[in-house]
Amino acid sequence: MQDFHLLATFLIIGTTIVAYASEKFSMEAISVASLSILLVLFGLFPYTGSDGVDLTSKDLLAGFAEPALATIIALLIVGQGLFATDAIDEPARRLGKLGGLSGRRAIFIVILAAGFLSAFLNNTPVVVIFIPILTVIAAQRSYPAFKVFMPLSFMCILGGMTTLLGSSTNLIAAGVAEDHGITISFFDLTGMGLMLAGAGALYILFVMPALMSGRPSVMARDDSTKGAQFIGEIPIAPGHPFIGLRSKAGLFPGIRDLMPRLMHRRDVPILPPFENITLSAGDTLVVTGTRKAFSRALAHGSAIADTDERHDDTEVNDDGSDPARPGPDYYLVETVVAPGSRFSGRTIQLSGIRARYGVSVFGVQRKSRMARMPLSEIRLEPGDTLLLGGSFEQVMRLRGDHDLLLLEHSAEPVPQSGKAKIAFSIFVAIVLLSAFNVLPIVVSAIGGAGLMLAFGCLTIHQAARAFDRQVFLLVGSSIALATALQTTGGAALIAQTTVQMMDGAPVALVLSVLFLVMAIVTNILSNNATAVLFIPIALGVASRLGAPPDAFVGAVIFAANASFATPIGYQTNLLVMGPGHYSFRDYLRAGLPLVVIIWLTFSVLAPWYYGL
Repeated sequence: MQDFHLLATFLIIGTTIVAYASEKFSMEAISVASLSILLVLFGLFPYTGSDGVDLTSKDLLAGFAEPALATIIALLIVGQGLFATDAIDEPARRLGKLGGLSGRRAIFIVILAAGFLSAFLNNTPVVVIFIPILTVIAAQRSYPAFKVFMPLSFMCILGGMTTLLGSSTNLIAAGVAEDHGITISFFDLTGMGLMLAGAGALYILFVMPALMSGRPSVMARDDSTKGAQFIGEIPIAPGHPFIGLRSKAGLFPGIRDLMPRLMHRRDVPILPPFENITLSAGDTLVVTGTRKAFSRALAHGSAIADTDERHDDTEVNDDGSDPARPGPDYYLVETVVAPGSRFSGRTIQLSGIRARYGVSVFGVQRKSRMARMPLSEIRLEPGDTLLLGGSFEQVMRLRGDHDLLLLEHSAEPVPQSGKAKIAFSIFVAIVLLSAFNVLPIVVSAIGGAGLMLAFGCLTIHQAARAFDRQVFLLVGSSIALATALQTTGGAALIAQTTVQMMDGAPVALVLSVLFLVMAIVTNILSNNATAVLFIPIALGVASRLGAPPDAFVGAVIFAANASFATPIGYQTNLLVMGPGHYSFRDYLRAGLPLVVIIWLTFSVLAPWYYGL
C-alpha cells in the first residue's frame, strides 16, 4: 500500500506539470483538480508514514495558510496602494534617467542594481522594492512589461546566491551544515556564486527577453500622453495652484499634459498663442488632454470643472472628500451618448446628467471637429464620448442605461496623489522591518496592507482587485503536492536512487549529476525543503568519496537556488507572476534554459574551483 501512495503521488505531480505546461486548461482549474484528486486519494486510502503519523486532509490544505502565500497577497495589496497614489512615479522617473533615452538600458541598470542589492539583503524584499519602480519605468519608456518582471526575479535569485545573507535558502542550508560540523561564513559562497551569477546574467539580459511572449500586465499603468483627446475646463479659483503661472512660447509650461485651447478672462475669449499672460483668479482655461491627463489633474487638485449644473464651493463628494481632490473611491469613466438619447441637443451645463446620475461631467470627445467654446456651451450629439467622474457605486449605476452607454473597461480610480507620502512611508517601513529582521516579512506585509486601507490609500474594492486567485490556488495546490511527495518518501527516494546510480563514478561527475537532480527537485518541492533534504545526503557522499565537503554543500545551496523553471520554485517568482501576467509555460520556456546554464557552468567550473 505504501508503494501505491508513492506511485500515485508521482503520477499526479507529473500529470499536473504537463497540464500546466500545455495551457489547454486554466491554471485555476488545474490547481483545483490536482488538489481534489489528492484529497480524494488520501481520503479513501489513508496513508500512515513509517513514524506512525497519518497524512490528513488538514496537512494537504495547510498550504492555504502558508505564511509565504499570505505575504504575497499582502504585498500585492501594498503594491496596489502605491499605484493608487502614484507614490512611486517620481523615484521611478529619477532612476529611469540613468539609462538616458534608451528604455532597455534603463531597465538593465535597474535590474542589475536589484541583483547587486540581493547579495546583501534578502532577495524577497529587494523584489518588492523594484516591482513598482520597474512597472512605472516600463510604462514611461513603453517597454514591454512581460520582459521586465521575470528577469528581475531571476536576477535577484542569482544575486542572492553570492553571499550567506542573500537568500533564506542559504541561511537554512548553512544551519543544517553547521549541525554536521561544517561552518559557512558570509563570503564563502561569493567566488562560485559570482561566476554562476555572471553566466546567468548574460542569458537574462540578452537572450531571455527574446524567448518570452507578450501579455498585458494587470498592474501596468498607461502613462502615455497619447490617445483620445477630451475637451474640458479649468476654472482658476482663489487659491488654485495655477495662479501665477506665466505663459512661455505661447503656452503655460506648468500645466502638465493638458493643452490650453482657449482662455476666458472676464468673459473675454483669448485664443492661443498666449503671450505675456499670467493666470489669475477668475480666469477659465479650456483645455484638451487624454483621460490620463485629466485624472492626474484631478489627483493634484487642479480643479477640472464639473460643468453640469455647477455647484457651490461648499459641496463635497459622497465620501466627504473635497471635489477638487477626490477620495480613493472616485473613478473616471467614459460613456457614449446613445442615438435617441434624451441628452442629445442639450448643452452640457443644462443636460441634467449630474442631477440624474450623481456623476460629474469633466470632458467631451467628438470625432468631428468642435468649435472653440467653453465646455458648458457644447451641445451634445449622438456618438459623443463623455468623461464622467463619481464614486464606484455611482459609476456602476450607469450599467444598462439607454441614454449613456457605459464603457466599463475605461473605469479607473483617480490616483490619491495627496497620500503618496503616506503610501511610500508604509512601503519603506515594510522593506526595512523585513530586511533587517525586525519583523517577519509576513507580519510587516499584512500590517502594511492594513495601514494602506486605514489611511485611505486605496479602497477595499481596489484591494480585492489586487488579489490574484491564480497565485492563491497555485501555491495552495503546489504545497499539497510537495507535502504528499515528501511525506510518502518520494523526495528521499529520488535522492537515494541518484546516489546509488552514481556509485563508483568520478567525483566531478557525481557532483554534476547530484546538482542536476537537486535543481529539478527544487522546482517541484521547494528551495528550502530541497536544501534541508540534500545537505545530509551530500555530506555523506563527500565523506565516502573523500571529497571536500564545501564543494558538496555549495552544490546543494546553488542547486536549491536554481528555482527558475516554475512559479512555485521561489517566492519571488510568485511575486512577479501577477505584474508580468505570466503563465506556467512562460517559466518553463524562459527558466529551464537558465537552470541548464547554471548546471553546466557549475559542472565545468566546480572541479577547478574546489580542487576536485
